Amino acid sequence: MTALAFLKAPPRFLFFTGKGGVGKTSVACATAIRLANAGQRVLLVSTDPASNVGQVLGVVIGNTITPIPQVPGLSALEIDPEHAASAYRERIIAPVRDLLPAVEITLMTEQLSGSCTTEVASFNEFTDLLVNSDLTAGYHHIIFDTAPTGHTIRLLQLPGSWTDFLNEGKGDASCLGPLAGLEKQRETYAHAVDALKDPALTRMVLVSRAQKSSLAEAARTVEELATIDIACRNLVINGVLPVTEESDSGRDELTHAIRSRETAAMAQMPAVLAALTTDIIDLKVTNMMGVDALVGLLAEGEGARDGGVAGEASVMKNIDDTPDAPHAPLHDIIDQLEADGHGLIMCMGKGGVGKTTVAAAIAVALAHRGHDVTLTTTDPAAHLSDTLQGEVPSLTVTRIDPETATRMYRERVMKGRGSRLDAIGQAALWEDLQSPCTTEVAVFQQFSRAVHESANKFVIVDTAPTGHTLLLLDAAGSYHRDVVRQMGDSMAFITPLMRLQDPVLTKVVVVTLAEPTPVMEAAELQDDLKRAGITPFAWVVNNSLAAAGPSSPFLRQRAANELAEIARVESLAPRLAIIPLLAEEPIGEARLTALGR
Repeated sequence: MTALAFLKAPPRFLFFTGKGGVGKTSVACATAIRLANAGQRVLLVSTDPASNVGQVLGVVIGNTITPIPQVPGLSALEIDPEHAASAYRERIIAPVRDLLPAVEITLMTEQLSGSCTTEVASFNEFTDLLVNSDLTAGYHHIIFDTAPTGHTIRLLQLPGSWTDFLNEGKGDASCLGPLAGLEKQRETYAHAVDALKDPALTRMVLVSRAQKSSLAEAARTVEELATIDIACRNLVINGVLPVTEESDSGRDELTHAIRSRETAAMAQMPAVLAALTTDIIDLKVTNMMGVDALVGLLAEGEGARDGGVAGEASVMKNIDDTPDAPHAPLHDIIDQLEADGHGLIMCMGKGGVGKTTVAAAIAVALAHRGHDVTLTTTDPAAHLSDTLQGEVPSLTVTRIDPETATRMYRERVMKGRGSRLDAIGQAALWEDLQSPCTTEVAVFQQFSRAVHESANKFVIVDTAPTGHTLLLLDAAGSYHRDVVRQMGDSMAFITPLMRLQDPVLTKVVVVTLAEPTPVMEAAELQDDLKRAGITPFAWVVNNSLAAAGPSSPFLRQRAANELAEIARVESLAPRLAIIPLLAEEPIGEARLTALGR
């Protein structure tokens, strides 16, 4: 048998990255288990704000290194952004708490409560694991299960960004603490950059699905990593429909359609990916939950593509009478969304669940009904244009692009506040605006404009994967608190958070798949939103095999696995729509229209 290429002579650090929902966590966990079972001491680290490593391994894992009892030699750690930010704030504020007036301490706390602080605090813990030998000296390998692509690229760029920021002496570091605090990290950041660039120390493994959009995102990741001198040489295409005698008999139209799509996507993958060493991991009949399932994930990746499928035959017995999923068409939800004639509709959920497709289907349906609609995205890895494939009358498509937003913000500040300064002051202000924190503020301001536009029209927002979206909503909360503090009772005002909390103005649609991890994360998202005073309007279960009614035993078993998750969603959702997995991908106006009928 031929060993999986990405596991050959593994270096000390392995990063698994890629588009949300492609199975990075499963592959990372399976790799960690395999190396530990081979006698290595392994530390598995999640840098994803929406981490589910603990759920996959069946162990409660927190912000401390936790041994995995079922796997001797394996420990895990989930970097908790909120915990990291809290500890970071305390390190900055504690030395001056008794020296400054209470009002100054309150101001510092507010300044250190934004999403930029959270990101940098998490990054400090991340870099410590790369360069602090005291923390990781006992481990042969450190495996990183990273966040979805857009967030990961920001995280990987930060070492270079902050090293440049410190080297050039730039910026107002008010949201990060005193510059001296960053200065102490200069050497750590520089070593982190070196470790990430050294192939003898670090292997970057891209994980993708055999889907055009997923492979295109993987190609963008390779190119973005190359701009910061990080080479990626390994690609894992995960969850490919396995080849079996019954599945190739031609009796199941859905099986044939899925395989045809996957084969075409892999044959036409971008050249930058075709040049990488590629491993293919088959889709399994069961969900990747628990150590036993994870051990089997990589076992089948060796040898023939059909290896191991027969071994799952016992699992696929007695499923001829798989119950149907409840009938819950998307158009029923759209009818209710339309009732107020305008408003903000936010499609939220774990990366890779199909938020873009659902957002586009809702937008197209409302535009066809004669409404003025704007469809926009806050997702760093957005692909709205690929989904729509053309213009739709009455539908305006926009994107909140971080680079454009930052440039416009800098120009606006220089024309405003900068016009009142002399040349020296303008130079200092321009340096302040080069801080990486500026992008967070700029993106939030554009998001706020989209929120306000929804008072007179429909604005559909295809949001970023859950962790990044919650940081955005946290920025809305920080902005809200700041306005309340400054305005007091002097005059009436409406902040973006107040609009998000108004069920007439804002309707959140939670999108998920009928699988344990996406449903769990969607439930946690709903809880987080409710704590912020935002109650979701509806849930959409996307790409459901149970709703599609496949005939092949393999897909019927996968469909049967969904029913418990759909029942859980029914118990959580105020309103529910279920979209079946389709033989043809829902891209382009005609197919998106069909989804909303």
